Amino acid sequence: MYALTINAMINQSCQEQFILLGFSDRPRLESILFVFVLIFYLVTLVGNIIIILVSYLDPCLHTPMYFFLTNLSFLDLCFTTSSIPQLLFNLGGQDKSISYIGCAVQLFMFLGLGGTECVLLAVMAYDRFTAICKPLHYSVIMHSQLCWTLVSVAWSVGLLNSLVMSPVTMKLPRCGRCQVRHFLCEMPALIKIACVDTVAVESTVFILSVIIVLVPLTLILISYSYIALAVMRIKSASGRRKAFNTCGSHLTVVSLFYGNIIYMYMQPGHKASQDQGKFLTLFYNLVTPMLNPAIYTLRNKDVKGALKRLVTTK
Repeated sequence: MYALTINAMINQSCQEQFILLGFSDRPRLESILFVFVLIFYLVTLVGNIIIILVSYLDPCLHTPMYFFLTNLSFLDLCFTTSSIPQLLFNLGGQDKSISYIGCAVQLFMFLGLGGTECVLLAVMAYDRFTAICKPLHYSVIMHSQLCWTLVSVAWSVGLLNSLVMSPVTMKLPRCGRCQVRHFLCEMPALIKIACVDTVAVESTVFILSVIIVLVPLTLILISYSYIALAVMRIKSASGRRKAFNTCGSHLTVVSLFYGNIIYMYMQPGHKASQDQGKFLTLFYNLVTPMLNPAIYTLRNKDVKGALKRLVTTK
């Protein structure tokens, strides 16, 4: 039944729609995934909205750290919403199609928001570096104008990435190939179904990946190297513990986000790795944004205190 429905869709023009094969080869798994994805998506929405509201409403959290955290939560909301509703629609029925415009919008948002998060995590690492290595000058260095500038740079890099790669990817000739072996319109999956030589496009993708992924990651590692050296100079155990707790949440988020991206793109292109890639994409597109609010609230006394004040205040 599933195969007949999908084959019928394939006969339609790729100028009108694509077929997101996703997990259609495992109908039983789709039913289970639908329930889990729906629950995780709702938790992601609630958790990130709470972080944004708490950071905005509590004056004690009007600091650079929580300004960046608010941007991260908003970004995670947009990131998951760019693909998860479409995934739920496809998992919930036999229709696996997505319109050409819908695919283009999904690709644009996915590239833009992913690039923005890479840079934003580097910005947050710089904020932690300044707070721990230059505590006496922190308020002077991390003034509001600089914070807005850094956030603007992060969003601009993501936007530029989308403006460059989205049109190039969508304009590739596909000779009637409409089947995308993924649950979303991801750039590598769309490039694979092109019927022309894509070496030039793939080379451009590699160069941009180095700039957008590895450069921010390098800056993060440098920042935390200096932070580690500064923490080791702290004589008191309580001081070292406080410094590690300050950076622990951000380090956990960085590990989850970059760990999955790097591991996924290092996999070979055989069938097993394609299936693995789908689940890894699902992880950093849904599970990581869901875990971020929990990581920052469970490990952060300021956020927990702000939540208590907002709940008890009438």
